[in-house]
Amino acid sequence: MCGGIASTFAFQADYRMAVMFIILGAVFDFFDGMTARLLHVSSPIGKELDSLADVITFGLAPSAILFSLFRELQYPEAWAAFRDLVPYTAFVMAAFSALRLAKFNLDERQSTSFIGLPTPANALFWSSLTLGQHGWLVSLPCGIVWLVAGMLLMSWLLVAELPLFALKFKSLAWKGNAVKYVFLLGCLPCFLLGYSCFAAIIVWYVALSVGARMVSGSKF
Repeated sequence: MCGGIASTFAFQADYRMAVMFIILGAVFDFFDGMTARLLHVSSPIGKELDSLADVITFGLAPSAILFSLFRELQYPEAWAAFRDLVPYTAFVMAAFSALRLAKFNLDERQSTSFIGLPTPANALFWSSLTLGQHGWLVSLPCGIVWLVAGMLLMSWLLVAELPLFALKFKSLAWKGNAVKYVFLLGCLPCFLLGYSCFAAIIVWYVALSVGARMVSGSKF
C-alpha cells in the first residue's frame, strides 16, 4: 500500500509525499519479519510477499520519482528529439530492482551481508536526492545526462557482485563491528544536509563497504 501510494504521488511530482510513504514502507519492511516471528505466523509465502511488496515500494516508486523528475529537466539540443521518450528509461531501475530481489531470494550467501545494493537503499538515495536537491537538479546544465548515467550506475549496483556490509550486530564489541561503528559515526554529519542526508548516507555506505573490502581483502 505504501509503495502504491508513493508511486501515485510521484507521478504527480509531489515528491515530499512520495518520499514520506517510501520511508513509511521502509519502516514496515524493517519490522515485518520480526513481527511475523513474534506472532508465530512466518511462512514461505511471507518471503515471497515481502519481495513483491519491495518491488513496488523500492522499485516502482523511486522509478516514478525519476520519471517525473526527467520530465522537468532541461534537455540539451542533442537530446531534444528524445524528450518524450527519455523519462521512460527511469523504469529500467524498476526492472533491475525486481531482478535484484529475485536473486536475493535465491542467493544463500547473503545471510550476514549483502551482495549488491539493497533496494531500500537505492530508493532512499533517489528519494532523498530529489527532495533535497530538486532546485539544483532541474537547473543543472545537462542534468538529464548526469541523472540517466546515475540511474544506470545504481541499476548496475543493484545486481553487481559487490559485497556490502549489513547493520546486523551479534554483539556490541568493537571487534567484528568496527566497520559498522565507523559507518554510524560517519552518518552523523550527513544529517546536517537536511533532506539530502539519506543520499549522502547511501554514498558513504557504498564507499565504506568498498574501502573496507579493499583493505581487508575479504568479504564481510
